Amino acid sequence: MSEPTLAGIGIAITRPSDQAKKLSQLIETAGGHVIPFPLIEIASLDNYSDFEHVIADIAAYDWIIFISSNAVQNGMPRLLTQTLPSHLKFAAIGPVTAKELQEFGIQEVLIPKSRFDSESLLSLPEMHDMQGKKVMIVRGIGGREVLADTLKSRGASVTFAECYQRINPQRNVDVLTQAWLNQQLHAIVVTSSEAMRHLLDLARDTTWLKHITICVNHARIAEQPLAMGLHVSIADAPGDDAMLNLLLSAFH
Repeated sequence: MSEPTLAGIGIAITRPSDQAKKLSQLIETAGGHVIPFPLIEIASLDNYSDFEHVIADIAAYDWIIFISSNAVQNGMPRLLTQTLPSHLKFAAIGPVTAKELQEFGIQEVLIPKSRFDSESLLSLPEMHDMQGKKVMIVRGIGGREVLADTLKSRGASVTFAECYQRINPQRNVDVLTQAWLNQQLHAIVVTSSEAMRHLLDLARDTTWLKHITICVNHARIAEQPLAMGLHVSIADAPGDDAMLNLLLSAFH
């Protein structure tokens, strides 16, 4: 039996350009054609005074939680301009973010064991005994509130330290429309709810979207397109390898 390939399959990747490189290489190695279509790009803030005001009080905190590798890359260089208290505990949403923290010398990082999201982090025993604890959540501007809201309900005091912003660089889906008309677009990879909202908003007046397989890495991201009757496939694990396996199984 021949190995599954993606020969003749066109796949749009909506991740930020620098975060799409590994998956793009995996798809191309499997014979697929990649259409870069970033729906989110990470940008620095115009002004970091609010962030620096929050982190100036880092010695008062018990936990610092990093939502993404972007939070680490944009937050840690500024945090390390001061001495971090020895009692401060670090948590991250997943292993990629934890690995970024290790690059900055932080070796002990609490991460979820299976799914890498706020709910899985909150399920850990260390996140239940939060009465009277001060928690700093390092993230981009905006985002989900479930982590902060749940920690507050468990007795913690929570402060956001926002150190980057997400922008949508696309103004239309003409590139994808043309690719579909040329029979060169078969799937779209979407790995965040925010990118999904951008895609559905930009493509709301198209007819081709219902003929495309939308591949996601979390059931939460699938909710809106499934409610619209679109065809969605969900990877059984996070990470680029699991996404490649999903694509191979969808088109083999």
